[in-house]
Amino acid sequence: MDFDFIAKFYPMYIKAGILTLELAFLGIFFSITIGILCMAIRYFHIKPLKPLVTGYIELSRNTPLLIQLFFLYYGLPKLGINLSSFSCAVIGLAFLGGSYMAESFRLGYESVRISQIEAGLSIGLNKTQILYHIVSPQAFRVALPNISANVIFLLKETSIVSIVALADLVYVAKDIIGLYYKTDEALFMLVMSYLAIILPISFALSIWEKRMANARS
Repeated sequence: MDFDFIAKFYPMYIKAGILTLELAFLGIFFSITIGILCMAIRYFHIKPLKPLVTGYIELSRNTPLLIQLFFLYYGLPKLGINLSSFSCAVIGLAFLGGSYMAESFRLGYESVRISQIEAGLSIGLNKTQILYHIVSPQAFRVALPNISANVIFLLKETSIVSIVALADLVYVAKDIIGLYYKTDEALFMLVMSYLAIILPISFALSIWEKRMANARS
């Protein structure tokens, strides 16, 4: 293992890691937003949109992110829609993650007893107030473990975005291997970079889950 080589090129991984974090943050943010919107459509029984939500979830969950990125980056230009690599990566992650977040929120929503919703209606709350004050807090606590798993899943899925020529961690590793043939060093820096990103987030989410579980009990 050439540690002098690692010391020389690790700054490239730091720069790529920052890009990966930016991409992951935006993808996760929009995924959660999509998940909340899908849950709201189901909760308010908006009939024209419910089949669209179901179709979106099935399409998203049953197609690989790789294919989705290919469509966004190579397919849309055929239709006259040109997006940057970063935009394609964010949209791809949000499209994939949104369906998983929607299912997590659905499981949380279904855990709330009907009797509590009926109790809210009996004291004069409307459906929006019930969603905000009764359903959402309980649903979020139940859904949090699944949401945390989805966050880690999306962080790891960022490793695919190099296929759309985005200079993320995997792209940098492949570039260094191709130029210098330092496979061991490049892969070592790649593994350590992902561990440096994912482990603290996973640890923080675990603590948050435990605190929410203790608050519920």
